[in-house]
Amino acid sequence: MTKRTALAGGVVGGLAVVEFTSGVIQGYYTPLYSDIARKLAIHDADINWLEAVQLLLSAIVVPLLARLGDMYGHRRVLLGTLALTAAAAWGVAVAPSFPLFLTLWALMGFYVVWLPLNVAIIYARARRLPDTAALTRRASGVIVVALEAGAISGALAAGQLGVVFKNHLWIVLSVPAALITVAFVVVWRLVADPGERAGGRIDTRGAVVLSLGLLAITGGLSLVRLAGITPLVIGLVIAGIAIIVFFVWMERRTDSPLVDIHLVTQPTLWPVFLTSALIGVSLLGAQGALSTFVRTDRAVYGYGMSLTSATASYLIGGYVLSLLVGAATFARISASFTPRLVLVGATGLIGAGYLGLVLLHANMVEVTTCMVIAGLGSGALVAALPAAAASAAPIGETAMATGLTNMTKTVGGSFASAAFAIALVQGVTSGTAAPMSGYITVWLICSGTAVVALITLLTVPKVAFTTSPDSHALPEEEVTA
Repeated sequence: MTKRTALAGGVVGGLAVVEFTSGVIQGYYTPLYSDIARKLAIHDADINWLEAVQLLLSAIVVPLLARLGDMYGHRRVLLGTLALTAAAAWGVAVAPSFPLFLTLWALMGFYVVWLPLNVAIIYARARRLPDTAALTRRASGVIVVALEAGAISGALAAGQLGVVFKNHLWIVLSVPAALITVAFVVVWRLVADPGERAGGRIDTRGAVVLSLGLLAITGGLSLVRLAGITPLVIGLVIAGIAIIVFFVWMERRTDSPLVDIHLVTQPTLWPVFLTSALIGVSLLGAQGALSTFVRTDRAVYGYGMSLTSATASYLIGGYVLSLLVGAATFARISASFTPRLVLVGATGLIGAGYLGLVLLHANMVEVTTCMVIAGLGSGALVAALPAAAASAAPIGETAMATGLTNMTKTVGGSFASAAFAIALVQGVTSGTAAPMSGYITVWLICSGTAVVALITLLTVPKVAFTTSPDSHALPEEEVTA
């Protein structure tokens, strides 16, 4: 068996199961948001807080777990996060109150580290081959296709099960928990440890400071939802920004930093991380708004699409299918053009899709068309950004680099979710539906951030992400098969 065959059939096959499960998590709950809101007796706008707290926790733990993966083994950390996420998912299925549901939902956010850990495992196995960067891109595309296939399957299955078990939501919510448990067994039995260890130590101080900064900013935004813009809100946000600035200063002077600021500021990497943050606004922050919009009763409120969980799942499935197509075609298109040019085009599609949604949202065809356009770009970026980061990162920091793409993406999504929750509750006088003006605001922000990401990527050298840096080469005896 050749090394290429072993990589494709063994490692990538096992990790594809993990990413399929990750996709189910990301797609499954979206058609059910309105049902969850009714079950927990909360406003539609409060659904965004589920996304905000989960993404916030993810932003905090991803760099820490990525560093642990570089130090102690990517497979070991992957198994630990699978176990924790499974336990939280089983709890979500039966949680009786919003506070408990919110806590367990946040803990499910550990799944966000799976993709960077999987890319790091693939890269470690592919590094003995001559075309490491291209092979990593192709393999990353495969597992991202599995992710998007899982998201499609999850959205469609949830929509149907949500109707069949309408009065027994806990049964519907148990499905992702069961799949995560299966993924744990697959990794445990089928995915071998690539054996790479970078050494170093955990930057506990950096983790604490970063957590405080992110919590202060998100906490300030949450208070706007409750009491409007007050001196306390302004103070918390300013304090959070100041703490993040201090965090950057401190990390530059730390031997084993939680976030390698020197890595972040490399010319071929900082645009990738900034793009991840900006794309996280639409990819992670706007999905709750899409779900609640299409399920809003047009006969009552004059807008929305009056969809059930089943019919909403078809629209969401179409959107996620476009993500899959974008992810699957990225590597092939990159072979004809440069990866940078493909990334620029992908961000342009996202901007156009959400701008179109501002103008065209009266029926299923209009909304689906706009979301498919945005989804094609988003899918290409989901596949491209971790692989681009891995190709540009030094040896021993591939998980850190790929983890930072997810960290920045989740930070962008977390802040966006909190801001969108505020936008969607402004002007509400009665009922549980968010106002149309709030949805327009959400879509305009998503389009605008995509345009900024496009401009950012134009600063990257044209030949970026096409080959691995020379520093990636290791002597044969230092590589574990």
